[in-house]
Amino acid sequence: MQFLDFEKPLEDLYTQIHKLKEMSAKNKVDVSNSVRELDASIEKTRSQIYDNLTPWQRVQLSRHPDRPYTLYYIEKIFTNFTELYGDRQVKDDKAMVGGMALLNGEPVMVVGHQKGINTKMRQLRNFGMANPEGYRKALRLMKMAEKFNRPIITLIDTPGAFPGLEAEERGQAEAIARNLFEMVNMKVPVICVIIGEGASGGALGIGVGDRVAMMENTWYSVISPESCSSILWRSWNFKEKAAEQLKLTYKDMSSFGLVDDIIPEPVGGAHSDPEKTAETLKTYLTNAISALKMISPDDRITQRIEKLSKMGFYDETVTADNGTPAQIDAIT
Repeated sequence: MQFLDFEKPLEDLYTQIHKLKEMSAKNKVDVSNSVRELDASIEKTRSQIYDNLTPWQRVQLSRHPDRPYTLYYIEKIFTNFTELYGDRQVKDDKAMVGGMALLNGEPVMVVGHQKGINTKMRQLRNFGMANPEGYRKALRLMKMAEKFNRPIITLIDTPGAFPGLEAEERGQAEAIARNLFEMVNMKVPVICVIIGEGASGGALGIGVGDRVAMMENTWYSVISPESCSSILWRSWNFKEKAAEQLKLTYKDMSSFGLVDDIIPEPVGGAHSDPEKTAETLKTYLTNAISALKMISPDDRITQRIEKLSKMGFYDETVTADNGTPAQIDAIT
């Protein structure tokens, strides 16, 4: 079991339980009462910690090495998954996975980022940072889903699109922009769920849908707290402050109207009970697809466009003939 820095009180309690059990095994002493007391303390302490998480702590949870990734959810939620490969132009991008599957017997297309569960697999998966061919593969699968009238489900978990020179040479920006354009006009239901990190264009590349949801301990932003800190303060030491200022948690995103739904996680994060988390996500996806299928394709497209058009806020300045501001309207 791995503990984050803010979980130190929990780690101490688990250490005490471990020592008690060792003593019991060695000296044949009954420590069941003490263990029960410590178990109660663990539950109380966990609730206190997770009821008051800071934005930076949620960022840490989104990156927890034991947190479920896309392939885990595919295994637990879907049946008959058949992975599809390649963008038909360059190669197969291992950072982006996808294929046909059944959700409660209904055919769907599922696409998502995959980070890898150990060092070797993370290198193979490029830590979930997709290249242009990854986004082109995702688009190919989504167009296939549209052709066969299958709902599309995307699972987002990336620190960003791969920023390497070769990715730029092969058209990283164009690939992501093309996906944004095409996803707005998909005739089938599209559901996007941020299951971990939702950073920059890497997340947006498969993040336009009828329903966009965030799991409770995830983040969604144009830039990571570390990168923001290094730009504004020339140091990563202000990453916690940057996380506060970026307004990247589910509460902020919901208040801004950038996400539609919040998916709760077990106390302790998704990694503390992956199976329960998968069941919660499955229920959400099932209900969302049922609701979206009641809406006609043309209406879904119209609603997507209207939703995107309302996002963000800005100030409009009307300049008088003499060059001075005559009127300022706040538009949200």
